[in-house]
Amino acid sequence: MTVEPFRVFSSAVVPLLADDVDTDQIIPARFLKTTDKAGLGDSLFADWRYDTGGAPRPGFVLNQPGMAGRRILLAGANFGAGSSREHAPWALTAFGFRAVLATSFADIFRSNALKNGLLPVELDPAAHARAAALVQAEPDAEVAVDLAAGTVTLPDGTQARFEVDPFSRAMLLEGTDELGYLLARADEVAAYEAAHPGRVDTTAPVAG
Repeated sequence: MTVEPFRVFSSAVVPLLADDVDTDQIIPARFLKTTDKAGLGDSLFADWRYDTGGAPRPGFVLNQPGMAGRRILLAGANFGAGSSREHAPWALTAFGFRAVLATSFADIFRSNALKNGLLPVELDPAAHARAAALVQAEPDAEVAVDLAAGTVTLPDGTQARFEVDPFSRAMLLEGTDELGYLLARADEVAAYEAAHPGRVDTTAPVAG
């Protein structure tokens, strides 16, 4: 997988401050038949975003004026609970999100997000509350995310720190994944294998 490498970026925020948003709410099960990420952004939060006839619900945040193009989702606690579907980060990135800010994430969602170019930023409750208050006061205010430094800069200039495991951080900064990491080091892998003959002859007959 090749994605846009992470650099410092700023964006206005989409506030969706509900807790326990699960993966079936992020991308309902009926959209899981596809293995193609293209178009999944249209199905993001589909049951909240559209009525039963497919018309947009005016009150839902993604349907409000000015939300298109925003790259940061501000969520509540335990974001991404539920099933292990990779379609959840696929749908979020297909819509255009690069980062989700929350006080906590479901572990499997966090792992899937990091493997699919979406940055889960876990903020401490005080920083999260401050971000929510600032965005509520000025909906078009921008937040800056710096993965290399591990900081989020809020609209008032205050900074909050966050942690990402070093390998995932490196993959996001490089714009690749585990497979891309290995392929980029194919010569090193081949040299190692050549210098370390197999200890087991897999062609030998099995003892009876």
